Amino acid sequence: MASYQAKLAELTRLDAAILAATVDDKVSTEDMMRDMGITFPIGYGLTQSELAEFDPWWASDDHGRYPQPMEFLVLRGGTVFGSMYASGPVGRMQVDEVIGSIEGRERRRALTVDRTNS
Repeated sequence: MASYQAKLAELTRLDAAILAATVDDKVSTEDMMRDMGITFPIGYGLTQSELAEFDPWWASDDHGRYPQPMEFLVLRGGTVFGSMYASGPVGRMQVDEVIGSIEGRERRRALTVDRTNS
């Protein structure tokens, strides 16, 4: 999340919003946000039933049972155009890849608009 915070100005320039959520409690979430300097919104206290619709991969270990990360790139109209489900610490969406995807999508969108206006 720190890498997204570091690129927040660039994401804002692209009219992109970052939303995050966790199963952690409010105090833990606020502590993490403060420690990492996170300024974008992070929801907290998500329950298993609230996450069920996303069908996450659940891990169980000495920390208990918890969902592994899920990431989504969502278009203006609510369509998911990219997603990642992790089963561990590998395979997260890198912020530069996300920025490149948004820029590419916007270029294609602009070309489509130009063609329909010609």
